[in-house]
Amino acid sequence: MHIYKSSMWTDDIERELSVLPELDEIAGSTVMVTGASGLICSAIIDIIIRYNETHNIPIMIIAAGRHLEKIHKRFKEYCKKAYFRIIFYDTLKNNSLKYPCEYIIHGASNAYPSAIIEEPVETMVSNFNGLLYLLHYAREFRVKKVLFISSSEIYGKKENDKSHIEEEYGYIDFLNPRNAYAVGKCAAETLCTSYASEYGVESVIVRPGHIYGPTASLKDNRVSSLWAYAAAYGNNIVLKSDGNQRRSYCYCLDCASAILKVLMKGKNNSAYNISNPNSILSIQQLAEIMAEAGNTKLIYEEAAEEEKKSFNPMSDSSLDSKRLTSLGWRALFDAEVGVYHTIHILKEILHVQEHR
Repeated sequence: MHIYKSSMWTDDIERELSVLPELDEIAGSTVMVTGASGLICSAIIDIIIRYNETHNIPIMIIAAGRHLEKIHKRFKEYCKKAYFRIIFYDTLKNNSLKYPCEYIIHGASNAYPSAIIEEPVETMVSNFNGLLYLLHYAREFRVKKVLFISSSEIYGKKENDKSHIEEEYGYIDFLNPRNAYAVGKCAAETLCTSYASEYGVESVIVRPGHIYGPTASLKDNRVSSLWAYAAAYGNNIVLKSDGNQRRSYCYCLDCASAILKVLMKGKNNSAYNISNPNSILSIQQLAEIMAEAGNTKLIYEEAAEEEKKSFNPMSDSSLDSKRLTSLGWRALFDAEVGVYHTIHILKEILHVQEHR
């Protein structure tokens, strides 16, 4: 079953639309979204699609990515709509984008831990060069605003147990190739502000925490995605650490609505953490919620040395979201509800029979 056949997914999108009145302001404008088939950006596009299907003046969508077949499959019949265009975009190649737009949401990136470990060079280079190309494009076509999706990993390790605020940074080991992702994102953030200063291209940055949801790929090896699919299939949740690491978890549609809110109301040259204040949990707590929602068991195993190389080095990556909530954003799904919805929708998509 396709995700659009899920009434729960459609209802969740409708809830998000009810708290995004700002979308009326960009009706008739064109928004380019890179990484269009990814966990976060596909949810962003789904919200805009639903807006278009329920309003008279649509928001034009340019869905950009390197796997065009995947984009076609993900957005199904909406690809044929007059408001929808698919284009090729690869962060590692010399692209040739010729379609003007008013807004860019840049989310294309190597984000899977396995990909970061296997391709640290490509991960770092693509984070910088992929954005640089889009900023050149934005300057040429007079784009109103570029939104760059960064990461909570840019904060590094800290010595206290307070949630990260946007102006304070911890320690990053620059000689650890696992940090190619974090350092690449850091450099890209500085590139955004530098480009705004030198060339006047307005940009804004978001730093999501740990995002989960039914838009995750089956190939995604981040633990929240691995566990969601395991729970959907009725398999055990396997925890391979002590589980004490603290994270900011956020349902993908809440993250998408936060990004759209920042796109419209965020201040130029500013960064905004994306974190649901009701879903700051330890990894073990998330695992327990996943097991409960999937009606399965949580078991513990020792991680292999090779697996440990891909672990996020931050023991506490919880985020303070006060700057984001000051824009009028609020999360609609706490961890218990968001995880249940994720697993229920995945079961529908995967045709797994519910046993409750």
